[in-house]
Amino acid sequence: MVDWAYAATGAGGQEWGNLFPLLMMLSIFVIFYFLLIRPQQKKAKEHRQFLENLKRGDRIITAGGLVGEIITITDQSLTVEIADKVRVEVGRAYVAGFAPKK
Repeated sequence: MVDWAYAATGAGGQEWGNLFPLLMMLSIFVIFYFLLIRPQQKKAKEHRQFLENLKRGDRIITAGGLVGEIITITDQSLTVEIADKVRVEVGRAYVAGFAPKK
């Protein structure tokens, strides 16, 4: 009977009681890392590699929805022909992906 009463007061598990909030916060951080942060970093890395591999003649679509062919490439921008003799300059970061071929 004494053992049950001692356990009911919580005195026996006091060292785990102090660590429980810390373990919960750590487990939440690990879950957030694997479900949110890591996939976002992976997607950003793939987009950087995509931007580095762009070349003249690729058909692209911008974040604004413009579709065209790359005419010239600089470090920070691209010149894209969206229609016959209609060229626009687009920042590299705003290229969303490849556009389907005509």
